Amino acid sequence: MTATTAPPASAIPTAADQQAIAAVPARMIAAWAAHDADAFAELFIEDGTMMLPGLYKKGRNDIRAFMKEAFAGPYKGTRVTGAPIEIKPLHARAVALITQGGVIPAGETELPASEAIRASWILVKRNRKWLLAVYQNCPRDPAN
Repeated sequence: MTATTAPPASAIPTAADQQAIAAVPARMIAAWAAHDADAFAELFIEDGTMMLPGLYKKGRNDIRAFMKEAFAGPYKGTRVTGAPIEIKPLHARAVALITQGGVIPAGETELPASEAIRASWILVKRNRKWLLAVYQNCPRDPAN
């Protein structure tokens, strides 16, 4: 087993970067609210990866196509919620972001416990913009 060490000070995001990183989930919420598959896919780098339980999509085009179908089908009328709970610096231009939230079913006003998730986001800074390299979520432990 290897010991973990704190990231070098140069890897710790500035206050402005921390705000931009924390805003990415809000951008996802807005894209979802509009059922805009293009805006959703643009949150990712060109070869970004999205993993959901039972699903693996790689690249903006595959993510866009999946979300377009999902917004017309199982996600029609749904909303998504989420909030950052932790930012872990990995490199000067890369962080892991941990969030909690979930998909609010159509016609519901609150997130049912059965739909609650935790997600890990690997964000990279490209051209002064924070984008998703990898997104993965799983059901949230109901005790936490």
